[in-house]
Amino acid sequence: MIVFLVRHAHAIDEAPGTPDQGRHLTSAGRVAARALSERLRWHDCVPTAVWTSPLTRAVQTAELVVAGLHWDGPVECVAELAPGGDLRAAHARIRGSAPDSVLLLVGHEPGISGLGTLLTARADFPALRKAEAARLDDVGVQRGEGPGPLTLRWMFAWDAEAPRTDV
Repeated sequence: MIVFLVRHAHAIDEAPGTPDQGRHLTSAGRVAARALSERLRWHDCVPTAVWTSPLTRAVQTAELVVAGLHWDGPVECVAELAPGGDLRAAHARIRGSAPDSVLLLVGHEPGISGLGTLLTARADFPALRKAEAARLDDVGVQRGEGPGPLTLRWMFAWDAEAPRTDV
């Protein structure tokens, strides 16, 4: 199993009359989401499923990323990935996926890194910046040892030349 955790790109600021769930990406956020998709494509991100928070900024990020990956599968809204969502339920859903799954999940901080903490069993899982991705691998399954905590392989920001592997 491979899991790509992605924090949504830059969105408009909160303002009176603009509900949080309706905040859309800025022009700079759209550029960042497209750039992140290029970086994920460089590193062979070929998802078998894409799940996103139902909030507008996350859905828009997911759609731009999968367009850049040339992936034409559905983008599924998952309530557990929204702010305040049930991370343990999201964790159970992920761990219930097939061992050969490649999941791309788009969410928000602090939930997306909280999910990383649950998946890796690392209390020090780093927070993701906007339009940044983290790749987690199930090394135990790859070695034939069975499922275990996932391993954080790298983090890749939309504006970085290469992924950070010192995480």
